[in-house]
Amino acid sequence: MCPPSGLLSWPQVANSDGSKYHLVHGRARFLEFEDRPHSSEPLRLNAEVVSTWLVQFLRDECIRRRGITQAVLGLSGGIDSAVTAYLCAQAFGPDNVVAVRIPYKTSSPDSLTHAQLVIDHLGLQALTVDITGMVDGYADWEALTPRRLGNVCARARMIVLFDLSAKLGALPIGTGNKTERMFGYFTWHADDSPPINPLGDLFKTQVRQLAEHLQVPEPIRKKLPTADLEPDQTDEGDLGITYEEADRILHYRMKGFPARLLVEAGFEERKVTQVDRWVDATHWKRRPPTVAMLSSSSIGDYYLRPVDY
Repeated sequence: MCPPSGLLSWPQVANSDGSKYHLVHGRARFLEFEDRPHSSEPLRLNAEVVSTWLVQFLRDECIRRRGITQAVLGLSGGIDSAVTAYLCAQAFGPDNVVAVRIPYKTSSPDSLTHAQLVIDHLGLQALTVDITGMVDGYADWEALTPRRLGNVCARARMIVLFDLSAKLGALPIGTGNKTERMFGYFTWHADDSPPINPLGDLFKTQVRQLAEHLQVPEPIRKKLPTADLEPDQTDEGDLGITYEEADRILHYRMKGFPARLLVEAGFEERKVTQVDRWVDATHWKRRPPTVAMLSSSSIGDYYLRPVDY
């Protein structure tokens, strides 16, 4: 739950015993940590418990709720899609997981190689669909900046993934992490499109912990994160901050700690401000399309199935 203005800045109230809580829509919401942020690995996971839970989540959402026993996902060669593939292999069985490599002509050869490591290690079904002709058919008609070209590639990959989903009767599985979601660091109507996302509540550094537990191949775990949409592009180069720094700042800000306390605890003020700006500027990307409500049965606001609550 977030306040209307962006990051958590709900009024904080102190009890007579010194404990503190936030007022959220008139309800008390107690802080889960001490008053001041600390640096003792606040994002450390019990990776075994988390992986077990996520496997069960996939089975519950795909098999029990939807009656779909196969999964299809884009395998980029990066750590997020690799971890998702490992979870899917456990949830559905490797024979029921289709891993799709979807390169463009500028994609790094390492991406294909690393994706193949996962395919071979898990014994997944695999396809490779080159989108160069598909993307260039549009790019030859419209002069694209590198960023626009990257977005076109990302959306083209989703076209492929969803079409294969229809052909195979398999559910598309998302691979985005919480850090990307909070920063809006994804292509709208592309990376966010799959209906199921097991990693969406894990920060990037937590995905790395899960990858180590699942024994994702070391070359994937150790390489610099990249969307592989532009030559020589890296995530941290785009963001101007490391994931380790970003995740800790996000963690504390989402827990309700004021920016002032983070700076006093040793975080760089520039980076705290930068994280706040990224989150505030991209809030719209984390919301479904805005519908003009005209009735008392507006879908998603008033018309909800029990599972939606």
